[in-house]
Amino acid sequence: MSLTFSFTVLPSILIALFVIFSDRFREPALPIIYAFLLGFLIIIPAGFLNNLLIFSKENSDNLTFIAGFTEEPLKFITLYLFLHKRNEFDEPMDAIVYATLLSLGFATLENFEYVYSSHLEMSSLLIASVRAFSAIPLHACCGVIMGYYYGLYIFQGSKNLLLKSIFLPILIHSFYNYLCGFTYIMLLFYVFVIALYARYLIKKLKDSQKLKDVEKEVKY
Repeated sequence: MSLTFSFTVLPSILIALFVIFSDRFREPALPIIYAFLLGFLIIIPAGFLNNLLIFSKENSDNLTFIAGFTEEPLKFITLYLFLHKRNEFDEPMDAIVYATLLSLGFATLENFEYVYSSHLEMSSLLIASVRAFSAIPLHACCGVIMGYYYGLYIFQGSKNLLLKSIFLPILIHSFYNYLCGFTYIMLLFYVFVIALYARYLIKKLKDSQKLKDVEKEVKY
């Protein structure tokens, strides 16, 4: 396995395993794989919208923040359609698992496009290395945040939670893309802060799971 390929795929695998095993009541393998593969499909409409709204314009580098407004809603719609009636979705932590896997599926396929098909004036290994510590964790964190608030919404019914599940990932992703025009150190610091927040949300639900003997909760 080449070093470039390792940096391209291993970050997604490691983050996925961390999230999967953070769940006290583990999700079945089949829907986990299904969620990850669904993330691949989002690349098609996301690519179309990004090309239409960003890369077809002059000074497209100044418009990359728009990707947060195209990619995150597509993830949310897919998450909603995927989870809506699934029997496996019976507690808030499940939404974090599936939303993160979906986001990582998207990020992994996008990563291959950047690493192996990019016209950037950087080596494939450098692109893979940079994205391993920035773009991949950022996508995963957006999935965690989306899943956290969406999961709470399903079991509590607050529309405020639903709005947070949509708009927080959009704003976080858009600001990340905006920061791409600055130094890599600044970008890494931003991703680190968002990762701390995502880790905090996972811990909150992990702690709540310790109070339960069984997984199933009643949906609102």
